[in-house]
Amino acid sequence: MVSAGGRPPRQGRGREEDSGGMTERVVYTRRIAKVVKGGRRMRFNALVVVGDGQGGVGAGLGKALAIPDAVRKGNAAARRVMVKIPRKGSTIPHEVKVKLGASTVLMKPAPAGTGIIAAGAMRAMLELGGIQDVVAKSMGSRNPINTAYATLEAFREMVRAQEEVAYRRPKAPPAAPAQSA
Repeated sequence: MVSAGGRPPRQGRGREEDSGGMTERVVYTRRIAKVVKGGRRMRFNALVVVGDGQGGVGAGLGKALAIPDAVRKGNAAARRVMVKIPRKGSTIPHEVKVKLGASTVLMKPAPAGTGIIAAGAMRAMLELGGIQDVVAKSMGSRNPINTAYATLEAFREMVRAQEEVAYRRPKAPPAAPAQSA
């Protein structure tokens, strides 16, 4: 099937579903070289984002001699650091701004129907986390690895804020026993 532009239809932004109900997306790969006595030793990095579409998302960096091995290692690393994103309907509960290293990440809730206004690693994390309406901006570093880690920290900050509110909110007094006449 060919679309109107003469190109084949897109295949869902490089997503892969596995048996655990998780979707993974390779956000960034690069070749890195270590200079040794005999020349350059080539390796690969892969930044992988995994999510369950229900608020769980993680990002991990894998390094190996071949890209498939780096992706597998990145997937395992991402599953180890998964965070549950607090949600309010189809968006996030409140605005959050986090600075991690040189990256600054700003996320704001948006009304239903807005969609995900974000790019790069941040967009992948929001999509795989099941967030549908959000406005986000990454400032400072343009490195996708730093942006992904700053986004993960922003999600953790939202979780901490919810826990803090629950802790500070006064507990309801126990109900008085009913008196019989």
